[in-house]
Amino acid sequence: MTQRLKTIYLEETVKKLMQEFKYVNYHQVPKLTKIVINRGIGESFQNAKTVENSLQELTMIAGQRGIVTRSKKSDCWI
Repeated sequence: MTQRLKTIYLEETVKKLMQEFKYVNYHQVPKLTKIVINRGIGESFQNAKTVENSLQELTMIAGQRGIVTRSKKSDCWI
């Protein structure tokens, strides 16, 4: 079963791109290989509840659970 966004891309977006840029073959249309959603939390990194709420919001948007990656070198001086 294909994903919803991939189906929309293949059925609708590819056709519009072929018409707009006058592609002869559908293999000429640029492909989506990876979609990354990034969110900076800012100074609320100390509050674990804020991180969890942010993670829940991203889960609702993307449809899959995100990975929390903390910075190795912080720009904040505490």
